[in-house]
Amino acid sequence: DGIRDSSVTGVQTCALPISLGRRQQLAYRAVNRHPEWDGELLASVDPVALGPLRHHLDARQAWADHAIGREPTEPPTELPAWRIVAPLPADELLGYYREAEAATGVPWEYLAAINFQETRMGRITGTSDAGAVGPMQFLPSTWAECCDGDPEVARDAIMGAAVYLVQRGAPGDMEAALTGYNPNSGYVGAVTAYAQNMMDDERAYFGYHGWQVLFGTTAGTVRLPIGYESTVAIPVEAYLAEHPDDLIG
Repeated sequence: DGIRDSSVTGVQTCALPISLGRRQQLAYRAVNRHPEWDGELLASVDPVALGPLRHHLDARQAWADHAIGREPTEPPTELPAWRIVAPLPADELLGYYREAEAATGVPWEYLAAINFQETRMGRITGTSDAGAVGPMQFLPSTWAECCDGDPEVARDAIMGAAVYLVQRGAPGDMEAALTGYNPNSGYVGAVTAYAQNMMDDERAYFGYHGWQVLFGTTAGTVRLPIGYESTVAIPVEAYLAEHPDDLIG
């Protein structure tokens, strides 16, 4: 696993166009599509990759458990009204996570995991369906009650997230704090799994930093590359007619 190779720098791990994180993302996507592989993979994978694989499967299982008993939803026929931008450099973001940990006691790995889950480390910009904004996805009303600065500025948003988590039980009870952040058991389980992966080996963070924005649709999974921008939802078929290489199956 090159992500955990100490001779490979964080910059190299995150380097585009073919980052190690991007390769990891596509490999895990294949794992997600074939849960019947799990037993064989866990028995045969290289020991250095076993822990990360287990954490990934834990994240996947958290979402699966959350879906039990719920009505399945059809994939969307449109791509979202988002703008996809390059994330801030990995070392810069890591500095903001560590700064927030020093100020509040919230482990930086949880802040990175939230940033990863919410917006792929700030790649996704735009307002969510619920009205949340910024790299850590705050409702403006929530931000006004808890935090200072600008929720669309990474440093402010990361510090704000740490403050908000403390108000809900962090760092002593991270499960309660995450539930306060998003009362969705799949979300809480996935963020916890991502954070634990980084706690086991902080170089896992550089892998996550390289993940792209992938969006599931009726046509299949579509890559939303840096430079994608729309102020309105786009019919997926129309987008793919102009950008066929962004369909990854």
